[in-house]
Amino acid sequence: MKKLAVFASGRGSNFRQIYKNIISGKVSAHAECLITNTSRAGVLDFARKQKIPIYVIHPGDFDTAEDFGKELLKILKNNAIDWIILAGYLKKIPDNVVKTYSNKIVNIHPALLPAFGGKGMYGMHVHEAVFASGAKVSGVTVHLVNEVYDSGPIVMQKAVNIEDCHNPEEVATQVLKVEHRLYSMALQKLLTESFQIEGNRVVFNN
Repeated sequence: MKKLAVFASGRGSNFRQIYKNIISGKVSAHAECLITNTSRAGVLDFARKQKIPIYVIHPGDFDTAEDFGKELLKILKNNAIDWIILAGYLKKIPDNVVKTYSNKIVNIHPALLPAFGGKGMYGMHVHEAVFASGAKVSGVTVHLVNEVYDSGPIVMQKAVNIEDCHNPEEVATQVLKVEHRLYSMALQKLLTESFQIEGNRVVFNN
């Protein structure tokens, strides 16, 4: 059973859904710990109720990103973590962590990458940009994480029709429904099937 460390900064709705699917057996893994950058994250209450160990690590407490990464790596090693799952984590993962967990860090983005991605493009910022663009289709992307924001190999994508949405909040609602389904599907494939990277795509060997 693979051991997961979940990184989250907010209410953690994707983590809640993944955990539900872990309990039901749809995701073959164990949520070993939660790592957050803020003691105000709503996801903390959920983790406490599930008795999941919590680590609150503030990047600003470290002189460099590398030092921050060393602290994260110490926690990950102590918990024998196999995979890192980002669920609304709003800080950049340090390069030394990315290198150590190469192709073992997964993120979900609320748009069809490479569109509407990059630094500062998260949460409602994405949906506002999509709505302002006039696009009638948005979507969800599950991808592996590398050293550049939202540019890692794509695992799965799903388009979402937003033609009838009248504001960014409605776009967010429609997209979130798909996020909750797609993230667990992608995780289960990554955890249980062999794959390789071709170009910037994850290709499963099945």
